[in-house]
Amino acid sequence: MTPSRIERPSPNHGPRPEGARVELLILHYTGMPTARHALDRLCDPTSQVSAHYTVDEDGTVYAHVPEDRRAWHAGVSRWRGLGDVNGRSVGVEIVNPGHEFGYRPFPTVQMAAVAALCRGIVARHGIAAADVLGHSDVAPARKEDPGELFDWPGLAAKGIGLWPTPSQADDAPAGAEEVGALLGRYGYDPAEPRALLSFQRHFHPDGMTGTADRETLRRLRALLRLTGR
Repeated sequence: MTPSRIERPSPNHGPRPEGARVELLILHYTGMPTARHALDRLCDPTSQVSAHYTVDEDGTVYAHVPEDRRAWHAGVSRWRGLGDVNGRSVGVEIVNPGHEFGYRPFPTVQMAAVAALCRGIVARHGIAAADVLGHSDVAPARKEDPGELFDWPGLAAKGIGLWPTPSQADDAPAGAEEVGALLGRYGYDPAEPRALLSFQRHFHPDGMTGTADRETLRRLRALLRLTGR
């Protein structure tokens, strides 16, 4: 699928830090009542926010900021021990009202457009599968998007991001300190109390308890085994 693309430039961007390369892909939901509200805000110079792209529910892709520029989408965030996620990422907004305005499943045609867009971004920048992330992964204290209804397994099946398939090798109990260390090895901020919940929101949405149950640990270990982290 080649999604329809419309140029909708945003003035809200700046240069990437000298020597920085794009190594992360961050997926968001817009979290606003309508697509028009979201597009207007992303392109409003007074809002001081933007993204590289927005994907509407009908699959239309809006291009806002060139990929070689630093869009303002992630805010205060960290991944793999480093801040300035904006400086080393491409940000994609996905139209959905979000938890505040009536969170709902993402339409099939929208997810197909997201997959096509992300496949190109990942290929152009050589982004590792483990570094295709949600906003909630890099800012767990503040964000929930794209949320537990987002089709991460479907994207992973198309070669975008990862989805864990635990085996017997991943069975083992763990204490609270070890859970934090495992999350830190994968890339989460181990000092952030909501990191485990954000992991579950992405990789175990049926078990969003914020506690380290057996299946959460199995999935976390499976990802570490898969990535060698």
